[in-house]
Amino acid sequence: MSELPHLIKDLALILVVAGIVTIIFKRLKQPLVLGYVVAGFLVSPNMPYTMSVVDIADIHTWADIGVMFLLFSLGLDFSFKKILKMGSSPIIATCAIVFCMMALGMIVGHSFGWGRMDCIFLGGMLAMSSTTIIYKAFDDLGLRQQRFASMVMSVLILEDMLAIVMMVMLSALASGANLDGGQMVGSVVRIGFFLVLWFVVGIFAIPWLLRSSRTLINNETLLIIALGLCCAMAVVSTKVGFSSAFGAFVMGSILAETVEAEKIIKLVEPVKNLFGAVFFVSVGMLVDPKILVDYSVPIMVLVLTILVGQAVFGSFGFLISGQSLKSAMQCGFSMAQIGEFSFIIASLGLSLGVIGNFLYPVVVAVSVITTFLTPYMIRLSTPAYNRLEKRLPKNIIHMLNELAISHPSAAPHGNWRSLVVQLTKIVVIYSILSIAVIALMFTVALVPLRQMLPHWWANAVCGLATVLFISPFLRAMVMKKNHSEEFKQLWNESRMNHAALIATIVVRFIIAMMFVFYICNYLTRFTNAVMIVIAVVVVMLMVLSRRLKRRSIRMERMFLLNLRSRDIKAQVYGHKRPLYAGHLLDRDIHISDFDVPEDSLWAGKTLEELQLRSKFGVNVSSILRGRQRINIPSGDDRIYPCDKIQVIGSDDQLTALSKALKNNLHPEDPNIEKREMKLRQLVISENGQFFGKTLSECGIRDIYDCMVVGMEEGEENLSMLAPNQRFYKDDTIWVVGEKENLERLMEANRTRK
Repeated sequence: MSELPHLIKDLALILVVAGIVTIIFKRLKQPLVLGYVVAGFLVSPNMPYTMSVVDIADIHTWADIGVMFLLFSLGLDFSFKKILKMGSSPIIATCAIVFCMMALGMIVGHSFGWGRMDCIFLGGMLAMSSTTIIYKAFDDLGLRQQRFASMVMSVLILEDMLAIVMMVMLSALASGANLDGGQMVGSVVRIGFFLVLWFVVGIFAIPWLLRSSRTLINNETLLIIALGLCCAMAVVSTKVGFSSAFGAFVMGSILAETVEAEKIIKLVEPVKNLFGAVFFVSVGMLVDPKILVDYSVPIMVLVLTILVGQAVFGSFGFLISGQSLKSAMQCGFSMAQIGEFSFIIASLGLSLGVIGNFLYPVVVAVSVITTFLTPYMIRLSTPAYNRLEKRLPKNIIHMLNELAISHPSAAPHGNWRSLVVQLTKIVVIYSILSIAVIALMFTVALVPLRQMLPHWWANAVCGLATVLFISPFLRAMVMKKNHSEEFKQLWNESRMNHAALIATIVVRFIIAMMFVFYICNYLTRFTNAVMIVIAVVVVMLMVLSRRLKRRSIRMERMFLLNLRSRDIKAQVYGHKRPLYAGHLLDRDIHISDFDVPEDSLWAGKTLEELQLRSKFGVNVSSILRGRQRINIPSGDDRIYPCDKIQVIGSDDQLTALSKALKNNLHPEDPNIEKREMKLRQLVISENGQFFGKTLSECGIRDIYDCMVVGMEEGEENLSMLAPNQRFYKDDTIWVVGEKENLERLMEANRTRK
């Protein structure tokens, strides 16, 4: 038999060691992420006293897949709509934290005398908190239901997006190019262009694909389709200059808006756990004990920089974004670590040859230490706030909290602002779609057409097809919102608004003309005057076309239907949160969902028996059971396994409830193997306890925990017994039960009391 490849041996070693270490860390109530990192250190070539991984390159490939699937799962759990609903607060917090931490990292690197590029790359690494580590820590600590956790996850996702811009800037710096404002704006526009394009096309196409083949898709097929789409978007992302992890996250966000999102999350979770474990193990493999010794002082200084810097600047960033002081400190303390994007930035610096070889191991060591300290920093936030609250004057605390409640993002907007924002979104989205169609036609379709047709005929066919494809977008760009409520109110409000409103239509008309003009200019040699006339005529025909109007409306309705499909399903099944939940966010209470475990001790008990309000201070607003929704349940309503309960309370109250729900479980049976059910033949003896008694009088079920299957009649037939069936000598019955109970039953049949 041929020898196993090194990859299989390495994977076996990694999983066995990771399994043992994580069991230990689970016993010690430590985050499993840290257990994976420690397991990686134990199996790395840098550890001479244990078995080591042979082919590290293959493990790093698996680790890259792990990062991809982790961010894919994160996208499934946290869609773009959630960020947009939060307004400008996450953007403000992200910008403040990233720029402050970058400056702090560059200052610390310069103080050690490191090179210019080392300091710049170090600043970028320290600015990137770990999405996966914090996500895991929140999950392990049972904090995902808390209000501040959703804000942290919003900022982390924006940090990941900003990290891609940062990598473009760092690559430009490493190549010797000057980092100017134009290049920065160009990179941001490029990312925004592809994000909008992917999201719009994905929301339009993927839910339609899944819906049209829903009857043909089972769990296995859905898993393959989801992972295939994830990998495909990762490939597309790398082709246009982004990371594979970023593309995977985008695809997760698209699938998060589909009806199948919850099912995909459950199906993908085992795959994510496997590859995620390999990723964190690979991180631990990069820890070199020699580097830890030689750079022990810089490592400790960087650890303190991250802990103190995030605690201060992180809290400050969340505070100015509109969070209360307590919530801001909880958010800031939660982000005191670095992780996967820091490793990617370090790898970029190494591949470009612009940073020292020492920096990567140092960053990994800092990441390991800050990962270990992450749960303690999260727990420290509340005591730190309590101490600060005692020290600060009450008027300052009140002023900071009032600032959070009156944050500009929560202020109502006027008709003009609302209309301008909506028109800007329309122009940007339809312009991006039109640009994508034009680029696709000119790069993919034009060359084959020129090979099949004469040059001018090929240009004409390609031009007409391109105009037809983008015509719904251009018409919607010009006509959308011209009959909206905001437009009508502004028109009737004052005559002075008429000119400005007409100007919005004219500007959009000119933008639509520019697309047609560009197509003509690229494919023809007409004069500018002729091309302008053609553009005006074509756009006018688009505006006047009733058929194109119906087509445009139909496309938009399909897009909105796909975008809202998950919400529609939640409303139909009664799973959507009530509208009042958003109004609770300005106060100290909010609503959260809890799943009742299958083996919960609370199952079968009424709300009156559980006394959740008196024990935890919470109120159960709804019970979701399959497709049934019980609103405002009474004390007589019972909780059953797999129910989802919606509960209103503060963070502390909900955390206490979550812990109690997880702890009140039926203990695992350590002797499960002894509980095997066996079938035995029982011949009634005249000396036993069952002779002359009826089935109900024998107590075979109640006393001996056994069940009579039937009475033997002849050699093949068994007859069912009635409760009043009386047993006589040599009656043969068949009984099912556990071994010990059957032995007690047999003994009772042999002797009388």
